[in-house]
Amino acid sequence: MFTILDTVNRGLCVGCGACAVATGLPGLIRLDDDGMCVADLGSLPHELLPRADVVCPFSDRALDEDEVSSRVHRGELVGHELLGRFTGTYIGRVDDTLYLEGSSSGGMTSWMLSELVKRGVVDAVVNVGRTDPESGAIFSYGASDLTEIKQRRKSDYYSVTLAEAFNQVRSDDRRFALVGVPCFIKAARLLAEEDPVLKERLVFFVGLVCGHMKSRYFGESMAWQLGIAPGDVAAVDFRVKNKDRAASDYDFGAQSRAEGEWRYRRTRDLVGGNWGYAAFQPEACNFCDDIFAETADVAFGDAWLPEHQSDWRGTNVVVSRSPLADEIIRRGIESGELEAAAADPDQVARSQAGNFRHRRLGLAVRLADDEARGLPIPKKRVEPGLGGVSERRLKIIRKRRELSRLSFSTYRAAKAAGDLSIYLNAMAEGIREYKRIETPLWQRLARKARSEVRRLLRR
Repeated sequence: MFTILDTVNRGLCVGCGACAVATGLPGLIRLDDDGMCVADLGSLPHELLPRADVVCPFSDRALDEDEVSSRVHRGELVGHELLGRFTGTYIGRVDDTLYLEGSSSGGMTSWMLSELVKRGVVDAVVNVGRTDPESGAIFSYGASDLTEIKQRRKSDYYSVTLAEAFNQVRSDDRRFALVGVPCFIKAARLLAEEDPVLKERLVFFVGLVCGHMKSRYFGESMAWQLGIAPGDVAAVDFRVKNKDRAASDYDFGAQSRAEGEWRYRRTRDLVGGNWGYAAFQPEACNFCDDIFAETADVAFGDAWLPEHQSDWRGTNVVVSRSPLADEIIRRGIESGELEAAAADPDQVARSQAGNFRHRRLGLAVRLADDEARGLPIPKKRVEPGLGGVSERRLKIIRKRRELSRLSFSTYRAAKAAGDLSIYLNAMAEGIREYKRIETPLWQRLARKARSEVRRLLRR
């Protein structure tokens, strides 16, 4: 039985904060040396462990995603192997180009949140947004009213905790919608089952499709590459759209505290900017099989599909598990606020094809690898095994895990020495090795030949 103790000891804690609220010990959550919010159970009395165990999203003593969904989602839902249970699937965006310029994708997440408030379904939203950097963090969870929803509508790849926000909700008699990545939504659902006050006040759950989470070092390391040292980062913007490029080809921005200026660079040109290299990915994400926030009432993500990703404005995929969410979306389409339509669920799933390879096929491999090493592993909806995995894919899965670990160890060394090149050089070599595995020799030779032909034609 994989417990919350195993979760913490194996480095699988995401710092959601559910255990801190369940036990009444807010001090359980701390920031570790890898820039991750994690639980420190050293001070937790043994008799309180069961309370923490049943709300931990990675503990075997907690309900899994299928069990949670069957409890909280009522009515006629369709089952899907990859998406979970749903009432509707959609692809589209908000029909407002100016609004989209300030959104990470198609703007439908914040649009839905605003509609929930306007309709009186909720009074406020608990979501992540910028905070005072003097607090030691640049993002945190907080309560947003209708105006603040628009201001806090971008993606923030940064380790945060819900511990304080949960306690704020408990002391506030308003009704809230909660926004979060899959493991945070699951933790909140589990906690609400144990806490009647939270169950009454958290009335709508909005999930974010998740490739993997990031440590606080992710944004900090890219800001450093822009010439802004770790202690000088006032703010970051992870997804700055460029009208001359595809939706997936965005910029990263960082603001200096000392100078106040913003600096920008193409994300893919920054070491660690490619999501596939898993820089600063917490180990917990190697043991997650939920991509579309299966316990949420509705989930939003990017439509990484050939027919959509070339549009710089961004496009959302949506999976609804709520008749209310379906009705709001239909009304938005009818009124012209949304440029969207119902979509085939398999098409929606294909938008995260690489993600599913990592979270399903890759998870089976990682479970098998750790089991073979004699390490405790959580029970997942994917069985451990190497069956059906090609030798090249096996190497890719294992190399990606190595790269993630390398990013943490070399960045810690870089910060200690005040020398970013320690991280950059080590990661550059690791990425070169990854590319050699990922791309067969014949493809590399063909690419080189095409490049040479283009060079000669330009002469």
